[in-house]
Amino acid sequence: SWVEWRGAMVSSGLPLLFLPLWVLFSYKVEGSSISVKQRFGNGVRERFAKRFNRRFSMRAGDVLAEARAMTEIKNQWDVEAFSPSKINLFLRVVKKRDDGFHDLGSLFQAISFGDCVKISKKNDDDVEDDFECNMPGVPTDESNLVIRAANLFREKTGIRQKLRISLQKNVPAQAGLGGGSGNAATTLWALNKVFDYPATMEELIEWSADLGSDITFFLSSGTAYCTGRGEILETVPRLPQKDVYIVKPSKGLSTPSVFKNLNYDELNKEDPRTILGKFYTLEEDLKDKKNRFVNDLEPPAFRLMPELKEIKDKLEEFDFEGVLMSGSGTSIFAIGDPRAAPVEIFFSELLRLKDTHEIQVHKARFINRGDGIHDWYQPVTFP
Repeated sequence: SWVEWRGAMVSSGLPLLFLPLWVLFSYKVEGSSISVKQRFGNGVRERFAKRFNRRFSMRAGDVLAEARAMTEIKNQWDVEAFSPSKINLFLRVVKKRDDGFHDLGSLFQAISFGDCVKISKKNDDDVEDDFECNMPGVPTDESNLVIRAANLFREKTGIRQKLRISLQKNVPAQAGLGGGSGNAATTLWALNKVFDYPATMEELIEWSADLGSDITFFLSSGTAYCTGRGEILETVPRLPQKDVYIVKPSKGLSTPSVFKNLNYDELNKEDPRTILGKFYTLEEDLKDKKNRFVNDLEPPAFRLMPELKEIKDKLEEFDFEGVLMSGSGTSIFAIGDPRAAPVEIFFSELLRLKDTHEIQVHKARFINRGDGIHDWYQPVTFP
């Protein structure tokens, strides 16, 4: 239509003022009526129409090609990195500290249930970051750990360039899986790659402690014994790759509320390093393979949310290698495959749990990263 044609002329940059006024007001492009002044012959009109439509089509084609190119550029990223989550294979609360935090002893293991962080550098003259997230309810301001990690990286390196960041979330909040911490660690590693590795892994690990307790772990190889608030890492041998089922109710619990309901008389009395040793003892030498899966935060979490214990009890009926709540909850994980019944029976029970407890179920696997600064976690695809 005339409106579309004239709009295309303006957007394409053709100078409308250079066209004769009778064209602007009485000429319509192919397929529309032509009411050019009769003093111009039909041949003139036809030649003008052909010449104009050819030139206009070429210019419009250039505009469309440029638009497609801009769309492709927008969809390209300088780096796309998988952001893993974690489970606590055991978690001992050792003592309460003077600063109000607790000293812990815990074996962390990265798993393949995770998110995706995408980052591109913006132009040098841009003055603010662009940050988007697909999951409703996730803050996209500077309270998000991704933006906090980006700001920390720029502060430590002196880099000032603004960024375009997309966070594709799968890991729910208040799950005990460290999803947000994994996002922050992934952002630090990804930015280091984007800017050609201005920091060492040791520096990234040191900086990460400023952001939160669990973030440091994700900069390890993916299996680590963590103490302090969880930020002090000790390298331990990697564990055999195992599948794990994550069962997450729709409800969550905040970590402070779980610690507030902690009864210190209920704490496991076994030394955390003794428990750690059980994960590196031949299974045939263990008297009880399951007593190594300990979480001192289960009792307070179960008091706050009794359905968590119902879910754990149901999973334990299927004789997995281990069943435990991760972190401060509310995810319950089961390692290996059900040994007490065919997997089809287990899946049918999960469907029943979905109806009664509004749960999500995710299958994942233990994962690790290489030791080099260029190495990062990779997702796992199940058949």
